[in-house]
Amino acid sequence: MNPTTTGILRRPAVAGTPAELARLRAELPGPVVLVPTMGALHEGHRALVRAARARGGSVVVSVFVNPTQFGPGEDFDRYPRTWDADLAALAEEGADLVFHPAVDDVYPPGSLGVTVQPGPLGAVLEGAVRPGHFAGVLTVVAKLFGLIRPDVAVFGEKDYQQLTLIRAMSRELALGVEVAGVPTVREDDGMALSSRNRYLSAEQRSAAAAISAALRAGAAAGPRGAAAVLDAAGQVLAGVPGLVPDYLELTDPDLGPAPAAGPARLLVAARAGSTRLIDNLAVTLHDPKPGGPR
Repeated sequence: MNPTTTGILRRPAVAGTPAELARLRAELPGPVVLVPTMGALHEGHRALVRAARARGGSVVVSVFVNPTQFGPGEDFDRYPRTWDADLAALAEEGADLVFHPAVDDVYPPGSLGVTVQPGPLGAVLEGAVRPGHFAGVLTVVAKLFGLIRPDVAVFGEKDYQQLTLIRAMSRELALGVEVAGVPTVREDDGMALSSRNRYLSAEQRSAAAAISAALRAGAAAGPRGAAAVLDAAGQVLAGVPGLVPDYLELTDPDLGPAPAAGPARLLVAARAGSTRLIDNLAVTLHDPKPGGPR
């Protein structure tokens, strides 16, 4: 929290338009750390704001449900919008400035539709299931970087492919923004916090707990090699009533092919009812072959 000396929480400044943002941004001491969100804030978002605050300087949080990252039939219209609660949470966490624009402020009428394309990595995993999703994500993040001009931007590791692509975008397009990842915040049973968790019935929530359980089982099998990791995780997911896996993949930390040994990433997506959930976990692999690396 960021209370004043009188014990009253300091409400962050709010910019609803790019012009207001420019004026308020000019008054912020650096470094400026951005936390992009789509609102419906939970403890995971709060952890991002705290990580941003720990870097010193000023914390800017964007609250914007980005339409271009939702495909046909996805949940843009029903995505939770909880502005009053979000603003109260950001006051508690000590945000300095909140950018809460309208869609027309981010995508002005009459624009030519220039977008940021993610390249081959945007067509696998989430990109294979949600065509166009990452073009929408990268485009809005690039716009936020241009409007807010942060020194650092903070993202959660739960959306690991998103984090990887945004890092690549900032590096390869020379945007000059350091992109930092923050570990996933989890519930007591290990389930990753997500704004979409509120869609789950009690029965679906119980089934969805198998996602994080599968990741833990896979990580525990790391000493036995890549095949054992996928087998252990797959066995946990298999046959869970009400849970339909989309993919279970093991990669290197940059989402390339999994190594024989060393750091890796295990990623999973599954549906519980109509709600689609993703999660991932770091894994350390050992080569199970005789004479292999130990």
